[in-house]
This record gives sequence, structure tokens and C-alpha cells, in this order.
Amino acid sequence: MSILEAIVLGIVQGLTEFLPISSTAHLRILPALFGWSDPGAAFTAVIQIGTLVAVLYYFYGDILRIATATVQNTLRGAPFESFDSRLGYMIVIGTIPIVVSGVLLKTYIETTFRSLYVIATTLIALALVLMFAEFLVKARIEKGEKQKELTDLSWFEAIVVGLAQCVALIPGASRAGVTITGGLFLGMTRETAARFSFLLSLPSIFAAGVYQLVKAREALFATTDGILTLTTATVVSGVVGYYSIAFLLNYLKKNSTYLFIIYRIVLGVILFALLFNGTLHPTE
Repeated sequence: MSILEAIVLGIVQGLTEFLPISSTAHLRILPALFGWSDPGAAFTAVIQIGTLVAVLYYFYGDILRIATATVQNTLRGAPFESFDSRLGYMIVIGTIPIVVSGVLLKTYIETTFRSLYVIATTLIALALVLMFAEFLVKARIEKGEKQKELTDLSWFEAIVVGLAQCVALIPGASRAGVTITGGLFLGMTRETAARFSFLLSLPSIFAAGVYQLVKAREALFATTDGILTLTTATVVSGVVGYYSIAFLLNYLKKNSTYLFIIYRIVLGVILFALLFNGTLHPTE
């Protein structure tokens, strides 16, 4: 992999990790279009650490407050006394499903699920599900129903969104996409769904990145060039990811997710067309 490829993949990772359009899908599709090698599940997981740092930096105040409350209240024997400490445990509980699913489906995640046919199908299918969620949001607004803010969340919402996050193990689904969709189904505002999605992503991105870093360290760090390209992609993804978070949160305050729905459907259709005419091969 050249430095140029690493920069491009880093930009793509940073732009798409937090938008509901699937970073893994784009990191699989782009190299296929340019004739580059598939960077692989390990490379994809490791450069997500850059976007993890972006979340930590962007939500530094929230994360510090939640972590402090969780630790202090737990040591006092009252772990669920405040909302912040409950939210801390909600994030932990919501992360368990994807960790278990990731271990059970590990082989498929690294092989079968990376087929471009799977990605194209998932892009379109999840776009339709998100579209239905938007219909529900519109219906609630027209009825004058109150939408849930972050402080309204309960264990039920945390568990359901955590289960929805498991779908993100399939490239094309999008971690942000499935968790925001789950949040909208549960009556959250778009901004709340996105904010909870970002906070919930912290443990799973960290776990996946560290796991792949340790597991594939010999291949990833085999050469100086390999270390340089991995580091470059990770740093670039972090910088771009920070601005991607800011953009999405501000965008969802006044807009729906239809922009991303249309994008997913168009990309899925184009991908199917390229596969059917032989321009792209479903596997590397």
C-alpha cells in the first residue's frame, strides 16, 4: 500500500465511520474500483482507532463526566444513583451483544461478509429500514408526541440499540446507521440517536481495534512501509472523523437522514450494476 492509498483510505474511514453509510463498505468498494488490494478486516479495524480518538476528543467532557460518575457511584455502592452513572452502565450493557456476536461470527466477518454482493444488498436493505424509521419520526412529530432526549433513555433503549449494533458486523450496514435507526424506532430525536450511537461505539471500536492489532501485528508491522501506511491512515481518519462528527450532529438538528438513505440506495444499485457487468468481482 502506498502513502497515497493510506491517505485516501484514512479520509474515507474518517468521513464514513460516523455517517450512516458504512465505513467498512467504502473501504472495501474503493480499493476494488481503483484496482487496489482489499486492505482487509484487520487494517479496517485498526484505523478505526483514529476515529475512536476523534470521539474521545469531541465528547471529552461528556465521557469524563460519565466515567467519573460511574466510578464514584459504584465505589459508593450506588452504581445507578445518577443518570450519568446509569448511562455508563448502559453503554457497557449495550456493547455486550456486539462483542459476543463478533466472536461467534469472526470467520464470516473476515471472509463471506466482505463479498461485494453482501455489501450491495446490505446498503439497500438498511436504507429501506432507515426510511421506515423516518416515516415513524414524521408521524410522531405530526401527532405532537414528545421525542426522547439523552436523559430520557432507559435500560430498554440501551439493550435494543446494543442488539441493533450487531448488524453493523456486516459490511454495508454501518454502525452509525443501525444504531441511529434503532434509536429512531425507539422514539429518540435524530440528534439524540446519533449522540448515543457515538458514545456506544467507544468500547466496540476500541475492542475490535486492539484485538486486530494484536492478532495481525506480525503482518501489519512486518515492514517499515507497512507501519508508516497504517499510522498515516489512522491519523488521517482521526482528524477527518472529528469534523465528520461535528457535521452530522449539526446536520441532524434540522434535517432528516434522507440524504444518506438516497446515497445508500444509489451506491448499492451502482455496485450491483458493476458486479453484473463484470467490472467488479465480488471477492478480491
